[in-house]
Amino acid sequence: MVKLYDGGVYLVNGVEIVPESESAKVKALTGKDADKAAAKTGTMAYSIIKAHNQSDSMEQLRLKFDSMTSHDITYVGIIQTARASGMKEFPLPYVLTNCHNSLCAVGGTINEDDHKFALSAAHKYGGIYVPTNLANIHSYNREMMAGCGRMILGSDSHTRYGALGNMAIGEGGGELAKQLLGRTYDFAYPGIVAIYLTGAPKPGVGPQDVALSIIGAVYKNGYVKNKAMEFVGPGIANLPIEYRNAIDVMTTETTCWSSIWVTDEKTQNYFITHGRREAYKKLKPAEVAYYDGCVYVDLSTVECTIAMPMHPSNTYTIHELLENAEDIQQAAQGRDHGSGFQVPRRRNLGRTGRDCGLLRRYV
Repeated sequence: MVKLYDGGVYLVNGVEIVPESESAKVKALTGKDADKAAAKTGTMAYSIIKAHNQSDSMEQLRLKFDSMTSHDITYVGIIQTARASGMKEFPLPYVLTNCHNSLCAVGGTINEDDHKFALSAAHKYGGIYVPTNLANIHSYNREMMAGCGRMILGSDSHTRYGALGNMAIGEGGGELAKQLLGRTYDFAYPGIVAIYLTGAPKPGVGPQDVALSIIGAVYKNGYVKNKAMEFVGPGIANLPIEYRNAIDVMTTETTCWSSIWVTDEKTQNYFITHGRREAYKKLKPAEVAYYDGCVYVDLSTVECTIAMPMHPSNTYTIHELLENAEDIQQAAQGRDHGSGFQVPRRRNLGRTGRDCGLLRRYV
């Protein structure tokens, strides 16, 4: 079960959700009046963004990143663009992996040529070269580059390391070329939406089921579009770290800008396991934090879920698919190519998409 709050919320002590319309409850819980402006600075995202902002304004950001990453479909164009624009060296750690174009020719070039180009560029400009088939781009960055409070910019859309306390952004190559030239990533301060997790997944329910349930609830209505998703709530403690990573990497499909999670001993153990104890620090919201919205996810009610063509937001539980397989398949096969996938009528499921007052409910 996934529920969306209408309007902003205060999160008190990382546990209590107080809708903005009921802000008087903040004083009852803390002894202090609700201060929206101050509470906006209480999110984890705010403190990380502020630490990387080169501007005097937190409204119009000019960000510089701790490191960048690209794979072999994108790094050639990025480096060539930066070199043609006057780059003499990589001004920040830049990871070049060879995991997307290892078995084919793309754009008229041979993958081996691209890989040799990256190796020579790493030697010349100071990059980090990851040999062919040694590591996936995201696995390498999680294990070797991510760190609590850091920011990473990548040219792969699923550049997401939020479950490790690291805000990461997948962007077009032009933004990476700008960083190589010492320029900034210019962006208006995003809305911050709490993803409040409670409960624990049932046996057999995996991270993709949780991710698809969230995507199905927020994609079409733009609830988190260009915003940062901040994962909070007691349910996080019930998820292994790789389970969190697998949910987090799919946040790209919600159209959010970036993501960040509360960190704990499981996060710390991940870094210790990979020999990087210093990369860990505790991240959590302030005593009172304000969010522009809230997605409430009861993990214990999430079911095994499937995404149908042509986007991960076209989600159905396996029960729904079994009960309506014919309708769903016909809709998938007979979709209008001009208007996209047509959602079929759902029968005898007892589900509701009606407005439920403060909360809108999705299953």
